[in-house]
Amino acid sequence: MTRENHPADPRPETEFDSLPISDPIKRALYDMGFTAMTEVQRKVLPALMEGHEVIAKAPTGTGKTCAFGIPLLEAVDPDSGELQALVLAPTRELAQQITAELRLLAKYKPELRFATLYGGQPIGRQMEALKRHPQIVVATPGRLLDHSNRRSVNLATVRCVILDECDEMLNMGFYKDVRKIIEKTAKGRHLSMFSATISREVLDISWLYQRDAAEITVERTGDTKPRITQYCLESVGIQKAIDCGRLIAAGGFSRVMIFCNTRYMVEALTRTLQKRGLDCDCIHGEMRQSLRNQVMGAFREGRLPVLVATDVAARGIDIDDVEAVINYDVPEENAFYLHRIGRTARAGKEGVAYTLFAADQRSRLKELLNLTGSTASMVRFDGFGRLEVLPDEPQRQPMRAPSPPKLRRNR
Repeated sequence: MTRENHPADPRPETEFDSLPISDPIKRALYDMGFTAMTEVQRKVLPALMEGHEVIAKAPTGTGKTCAFGIPLLEAVDPDSGELQALVLAPTRELAQQITAELRLLAKYKPELRFATLYGGQPIGRQMEALKRHPQIVVATPGRLLDHSNRRSVNLATVRCVILDECDEMLNMGFYKDVRKIIEKTAKGRHLSMFSATISREVLDISWLYQRDAAEITVERTGDTKPRITQYCLESVGIQKAIDCGRLIAAGGFSRVMIFCNTRYMVEALTRTLQKRGLDCDCIHGEMRQSLRNQVMGAFREGRLPVLVATDVAARGIDIDDVEAVINYDVPEENAFYLHRIGRTARAGKEGVAYTLFAADQRSRLKELLNLTGSTASMVRFDGFGRLEVLPDEPQRQPMRAPSPPKLRRNR
């Protein structure tokens, strides 16, 4: 049914109306608040909808899921009970988020069925979902191969394959698994890949399985470059936990992620902050998946203001309105720094990142900032508890005066 058949349709014209997108998808996009396309959507959507395969280099947080999700949903036959489309993601969190966004896009296509397959969840529950004959599966490679070996999923009917965050997936050791999965899908399949970097492994997959793929690059410039103001604060011992609370109060933040290097520190810091009256919870790799889902759901929905996490547990988290990131521990690997601070300033928004460090970590911190191409101002709390930028560092953004903590769970 076309939009012209809806004379009472109150939606204004949007940039998506220039593409041959079905009316149910356009209505869902409007409900999601999307009226203008991001750069990756402008470049990828026409190519995919014209039937081209794509290898796209694009940063996270630029609207990739819609870019591949719209053509994927349009290509699926809702009357068929066969599995037709597959999206592979490196982590369970990203797989869950992709499924959630695809469901929103398919809001007015109730005949489409989805299944999400990942490790850490009882496989029996996933088998029940597969018995409902989903046309679309979003999965991590290891669990999908497990289902394939159990014959609970038939990949031979899959004609559309998307590899999201392909570089991270291959760097995590899934190269052979990804190849096995692709080779189990239908001959003549349509394969597209999205990656923040084009590594040798990504190129190998492209050379092996793509045919004249459209090469698309979206750089972090202008509107796509994250606007993150970075600060460093010298702090040690129990004072670090105190300073975490003071930083959150000083900024009046209501959506904060705090990163620690170990599970032990994540749990210890969470308990300390809770005792000091902050409404926070944590995730780490050794938690039950059901509990991780519960905590992430509360944070994603805005019912949990502060989330404390390890680097592994936070992979793939994509939440648009994280206001601030606090590195409670200086990250052990340079790439972790960029992954951490990249949780804020997504979807064109601005963000703030703080790193707490000890005096003997100053040289390591400078090296970290240099190697990641980052700049940060040193700050401290004065005798009155006010946050100030040290005079020998350029002030990048005025700091707000401290205010009483107002982080309470919305009931």
